[in-house]
Amino acid sequence: MNGLANTVLVLHALLVLFIVGGLVAIWAGAGFGRSWARNRVFRIVHLTAIGVVALLAVLDIPCPLTVLEDWLRTGSASPQGFIQRWVSAWLYYNFPGWVFATAYVMFLILVALTWLRIPPRP
Repeated sequence: MNGLANTVLVLHALLVLFIVGGLVAIWAGAGFGRSWARNRVFRIVHLTAIGVVALLAVLDIPCPLTVLEDWLRTGSASPQGFIQRWVSAWLYYNFPGWVFATAYVMFLILVALTWLRIPPRP
């Protein structure tokens, strides 16, 4: 099960990269006049992704990916693997929940403002 848990952890990291990197890519793409930065499907998926993360945080609902990873690791006596150790260091911090909820909502607002400032193609 550790292999599946590591897979979930990597998928979780890729989702974080999509959300954060996607916003940077939109700004850079728009700045360089690239049409993909205004792709409506990409932008809707991006906005929806951070919207779900912010909503879960505000409602104090644990991330389903974290819950799944924890469930897959339950009962495992083996030490952390390479992937888990390094990706976990980037994803998990020991702050109160309200800090994350505030950060996620602020990031959602930033994505929404980007939608208005750099609107997707109709």
